Amino acid sequence: MSDASCWGIFREREHSPGRESDDAEILKLTGKHLEGHGFEVTFKTAEEALGTRDVRPRGVFLMCERPPILDRLRDLELLGVPHVNGPNAILNTYRDRMIALFSEANVPFIDSRVVATDAPVDVGALPVWIKRADVHNTQEGDVTLAPTRNAASDALATLAARGIPRAVIQPHVEGDLVKFYGVGTGAGPAGGPPWFRSFYHREQRVAGHPFDTAQLARTVRRAALALGLDVYGGDAIVTPAGEIVLLDVNAWPSFALYREEAAQRIAAHVALRFAGAGR
Repeated sequence: MSDASCWGIFREREHSPGRESDDAEILKLTGKHLEGHGFEVTFKTAEEALGTRDVRPRGVFLMCERPPILDRLRDLELLGVPHVNGPNAILNTYRDRMIALFSEANVPFIDSRVVATDAPVDVGALPVWIKRADVHNTQEGDVTLAPTRNAASDALATLAARGIPRAVIQPHVEGDLVKFYGVGTGAGPAGGPPWFRSFYHREQRVAGHPFDTAQLARTVRRAALALGLDVYGGDAIVTPAGEIVLLDVNAWPSFALYREEAAQRIAAHVALRFAGAGR
């Protein structure tokens, strides 16, 4: 059975710690602008979408991240239903997959090792970050800065006790933390994404190390292409020498500082992807 409406699927609450409202607002605002493009929009939680069987929407724009719902949406994708972001692209942001894809595509990324959480490991030079190897930060203990070897061992043991089999070890890099948002992967200004914004993370003392914003934009576009993302964000460090170190890329962030502007751009992008679908 076909559904003339487009589905907007919210991120799972467990995957929005402290950002539940911001995540919901960007999706709802995108839906409002998508209606302005002539599309009918129905919002669903991941659980509601998972429980909706034998229904084929015109298109799906989504923020959900868990494998069960993404598997369900991949079935719809195989039937020709367009998705932004695609289910596989969202799975590609899981750290273990992302590291492998960036290596294959030669995308510059912070040194990263995937290790088992239940076995002894030499973490290397300290301090290090211990991060679960699949989804991004969902609760305390998912991402830990370990200043000592004992702290690193404890962080790995905590993940193992929670049933998380693998972790990523990354060095701590000093510098200014820069966050970024992007929409689309076609070549935009200076080779970056068609729409791109970057800004300093607020909870830090910014040194103001000079860096090339266009270079950051180009690197982010390459990363998004490698993962298959249309709507994305993430983090980078600018070192005292001006080197840009890419730390993370996420699927469809909250766009909190640019919500209205971003929602319009996302809706226009989604409208182009959905044009002709279901007709």
